[in-house]
Amino acid sequence: MRRNTVKIDAKRGTLLVAHRGVSGLETENTAAAFLAAGNRSYFGVETDIWRTADGKFILNHDGRSGRICETDLVMEESNLADLRALTLKDMSTGLSDRAELKLCLPEEYRRICEHYGKICVPELKSAFTAEEIGEILKVFDGYLDNTVFISFKMSNLDLIKEAKPGQKVQFLCTEYSSELLATLVEKRMDLDIHWKALTEENIRELHGAGVTVNCWTVDNPDDAVRLIDWGVDMITTNILE
Repeated sequence: MRRNTVKIDAKRGTLLVAHRGVSGLETENTAAAFLAAGNRSYFGVETDIWRTADGKFILNHDGRSGRICETDLVMEESNLADLRALTLKDMSTGLSDRAELKLCLPEEYRRICEHYGKICVPELKSAFTAEEIGEILKVFDGYLDNTVFISFKMSNLDLIKEAKPGQKVQFLCTEYSSELLATLVEKRMDLDIHWKALTEENIRELHGAGVTVNCWTVDNPDDAVRLIDWGVDMITTNILE
């Protein structure tokens, strides 16, 4: 039976972001997952960027390939050519029999998002240097108005803001506090928080301070509808549409 996304009818302005592409249908962070998002109604497409051992960039969530590949290589300890030679497992069958399931480059991801008119939402996973941040910004040059950088590492977002003060960024975190809000306002950053940390009240407080609220990772339609009712701006999801 053909699988598909789970539809939400009344989004009322809340924007959906495909987590690692449509990772509920295709192996995450592959061109197949990004294309699945491009051909659907998603506002944005999220991915994850790591530095490789030879100073290049590769897309992967875990920082190693073992969960999605028969060969386990660590992104930051492996050269780009070796990582690109891997064939990933089809998430539906567990077999490594689809030659197109490869680790992607940021350039390939950006190209797919731009072709389909989707917002790029790249997560900065490594602790990048200012020079590396400059190289990443070059990848998205010409599409930066349609790119939102996210990271659990505030230092990465600080470097983005130093290079491009007006660039949209969202700080990733798991807990909300008044101190966090003050920091976001001071640094002119938005928020991407675990959905269970949100309440109607703190969403209202964030909006009152001019902070856009994204949340991760919501796959239950009932949870998504509640967050939509509370007025969350964005929902990052593996399978909802």
